[in-house]
Amino acid sequence: MLLMAGSWGSVLTGLIPLGLVVALSPITVIPAVLVLQAPRPSGLAFLAGWLLGLAALTALCVGATGLLGGLHRSAPNWASWVRVVLGSVLIVFGIYRWLTRHHHTESPGWMRSFSTIGPVRAAITGTALVVVRPDVLFICIPAGLAIGASGLDDADRWMAAAFFVVVAASSVAVPILAYAAAGHRLDDAMRRLKDWMEKNNAALMAAILVVIGVMVLYNGIHALR
Repeated sequence: MLLMAGSWGSVLTGLIPLGLVVALSPITVIPAVLVLQAPRPSGLAFLAGWLLGLAALTALCVGATGLLGGLHRSAPNWASWVRVVLGSVLIVFGIYRWLTRHHHTESPGWMRSFSTIGPVRAAITGTALVVVRPDVLFICIPAGLAIGASGLDDADRWMAAAFFVVVAASSVAVPILAYAAAGHRLDDAMRRLKDWMEKNNAALMAAILVVIGVMVLYNGIHALR
């Protein structure tokens, strides 16, 4: 029982920073806020698509670990090195984005299309944003490796995968579910948040990349000891 508790603790500790990389990315948060400004209610459809895509990609990465022999016995060193490299890349890229933040004061043009989005297109867009983003794939791979190397049984591994999905989807779920509950009372707050995030998306991404990169790097180095 103590061994299982320790395994769970180490797995969740490793998954939280990985999930936060996805959750706190402006490319994740900004669309979730923008979709709430659509003329037709599309937030819940976007959330459903986002969860579907993220769950499918995570399940694929976790399932792929079964093709790598020995992961159920111990974590390979290269899996820890993946985290070290990923954390280092995030830090370097975050510093680069901070130094060039004044050249990126507007969100990408495709985000402006959310002003006319409907429920069906919102659901498709939510799923597509998971599939087409390489940063999400690069996070789901080490998350799958961490779960596959955890020593947990099949049921617990899928529970850990569900935990990762919840963390990664939290920044999309919270504003959308809050808006669904509070309705138009949050319109002004969401509009101000949207304007601020669009204006400061580069600086926000830079700071988040550095902080999360440090967390991922620390977990990778700790696993190598």
